Amino acid sequence: MRQASGNLSVATRGKGLYECTAQVESWVVAQGVGTGLLTLFLQHTSASLTIQENADPDVIADLNDFFERIAPENDRRYRHTMEGPDDMPAHIRAALTMTQLSIPVRGGRPALGTWQGIYVFEHRARPHRRSVLMHLIGE
Repeated sequence: MRQASGNLSVATRGKGLYECTAQVESWVVAQGVGTGLLTLFLQHTSASLTIQENADPDVIADLNDFFERIAPENDRRYRHTMEGPDDMPAHIRAALTMTQLSIPVRGGRPALGTWQGIYVFEHRARPHRRSVLMHLIGE
């Protein structure tokens, strides 16, 4: 059994989904593990990770629109407002999604479905550099 760990930095330009499938897959291939389990962990509380369709850009647009509706900015009921009007909605969005993904590795690659891509889901309005820890265990 072998283990490997790495770090992926994803630059965002504000709210939205940023695909990082190619970078993750490249790292997994470089580790030389044929079969195993990949864990991705985002070290932030105002962004998240998701696996989504990467073929039709309307999926991404609809997801962005949906999250704008369910966690709007400038809601008077938010207490946590010191970091700007986008911060509390970002925490709500992150709580409704995930900061960790587990993906099987088969044939030396993440075993994603045909239309699946790995995304960092940025919930803040301004650009950030998000850190994704990668851990691979297998043989």
